Amino acid sequence: MNDRAPPLRLWAGEALEIPKLLLSPLQRAVPIAAGHGQPVIVYPGYLTSDVSSIRLRRSLNAAGYAAYGWQIGKNSGARADLLDRLVPQLEELSQRHQQGATLIGWSLGGVFAREVAKQRPDLVRLVITLGSPFSGDPRANNAWRLYELLNDHRVDSPPIATDLAAKPPVRTLAVHSPIDGIVAQAAARGLAEESDRQVELTGRHLSLARSPAGIRLIGRLLAEELG
Repeated sequence: MNDRAPPLRLWAGEALEIPKLLLSPLQRAVPIAAGHGQPVIVYPGYLTSDVSSIRLRRSLNAAGYAAYGWQIGKNSGARADLLDRLVPQLEELSQRHQQGATLIGWSLGGVFAREVAKQRPDLVRLVITLGSPFSGDPRANNAWRLYELLNDHRVDSPPIATDLAAKPPVRTLAVHSPIDGIVAQAAARGLAEESDRQVELTGRHLSLARSPAGIRLIGRLLAEELG
C-alpha cells in the first residue's frame, strides 16, 4: 500500500473545486435511478456541514429516496461523544421508515459512517465512503496537519476506541480516486478485506459528493446494491 499523501500538483488542483463546491447547493438535482423511499443519511467531510451535501441529497430525494444530513452542524473532527449523537438519529430514522438506512460519508464523514455501522449494524443496509481515509497511515493525506492544529488529539489517537480499518459487519463500499489531491487513493480504497467492494471514480476530492459524475455513481451503486 502506498501510504504517501497525494503529490503537490494534485493538492493544488483541489483549489479549482472550491468555487464549485460553494455553488453546489444552488445547482439542480442530477437525474439518477429511482429509489423507493429508502432512508439515506449523508455525513459531510471535515470542516463542512450538511450544506455541502445539499445537491446530493436533492438528487436522492428527487429520485425517490428519503435523504437526510447528519444534522449536528460542522464536522470538526472526532469527539468522544460523536457516536452518542449520531446513533440516535440512525435509530429514529430507521424506526420512522421501518427499515435500515444507507450511510454515505464523504471524506472524514465516511470514517464516521463506518463507525456508526459498527455500533448498530442491525439498522444499516449499506455504507458508501467517498474518498475516506479509513485505511493505512492516518497521515496519508494533505489534511492531517490542519486537523491536529484544530483538534486536541493526533490523527492516530482519536478519542474513539476502535480499529478504523476494520470492516463494519454490513455491506460496505469504498469509492476512491486516482486524482484525489487530499486523501491518498490507497487510504480511501483500503485492503480487500476492509470493504466489500472498491469502486474507482476519477474526480478530485472536493467533487466526489457533489459533481454530476459523483452523484450518478452514487445513484448507480444504490440501484445495484439496494435493488
